[in-house]
Amino acid sequence: MRDALQTQSKLRSAQATRAARKRRARLLLLLPALLVIGLFGLAPLSIALVYSFLEPGTYGGVEWVFSPDAYVQFLYERDIFDDTLVFNSAYLQIFGRSFGLAVITMIGTLIVGFPVAYFIAARPPEQRNFWLFAITLPFWTNLLIRTYSMLLIVRDEGFINLMLIKAGLISKPLEMLYTDGAVLAGLVYSYLPFMILPIYASLEKFDFSLLEAGHDLYATRFNVFRHIVIPLTRPGIVAGCALVLIPALGAYITPELLGGGKKLMIGNLIALQFGAGRNWPFGSAAALILMALVLIALLVSLRAGASKEGGND
Repeated sequence: MRDALQTQSKLRSAQATRAARKRRARLLLLLPALLVIGLFGLAPLSIALVYSFLEPGTYGGVEWVFSPDAYVQFLYERDIFDDTLVFNSAYLQIFGRSFGLAVITMIGTLIVGFPVAYFIAARPPEQRNFWLFAITLPFWTNLLIRTYSMLLIVRDEGFINLMLIKAGLISKPLEMLYTDGAVLAGLVYSYLPFMILPIYASLEKFDFSLLEAGHDLYATRFNVFRHIVIPLTRPGIVAGCALVLIPALGAYITPELLGGGKKLMIGNLIALQFGAGRNWPFGSAAALILMALVLIALLVSLRAGASKEGGND
């Protein structure tokens, strides 16, 4: 009996030792990824969080004095006469404009990108690589160059106005540059591949015989699209929408060039605070507020998607 107990104890000890070794091995394998996340993710975020609760320095930087004024400044400004707080919606308008343009960009890229992705996925396998190459080729160049090329197209003496004047449709150039429309066109052009590629990845695995089955059951094209194509490609659509919405919210180059600095977005506001504004705490606070809003939006969309899938089940 004693020998059996000793044997069981040794077995448990050996199992515990093996489990500890496995844990250490997993930790060692995860260590490089954890170091990268810590150095390039958590460390800058922690610095921004600390800076957002400090006072701005006179010539930039921060004063190491605790102050929540950066967050108060987002909604209020101090009256110059009696130092009272007065509600100021200027920054809310910038955030609202940014979210509006980002959502419209997401919808625009979805409207354009879904048919393109469907067209590529419906081609024979030997042709798909060519179309994917054609989609991604313009994006081998720098974003600044591509945005500047868009500026040359929509300016008063640009390609669009010249063609319309030569066609006799207009007598004077249309004012397209430095408008929300120009910024929107630049954002859609910049982030269109981020919508096409995830949707194509879902459509590539799509069984097109299901479309024939739907038509055989007398379903209309709209019903086939709604009840077969959309549900099976929803993961690609959700991924594409997230990949477009998030970077569009923080876009800097496109609104700077095509908006002419008149149509500020959140990215321009943050850059302005770290540059000419020399208000690092408010720039950090604006970045953290943006991140919090994006996280809330993602959590809401994920919960909505999960509840919808649960309801379908």
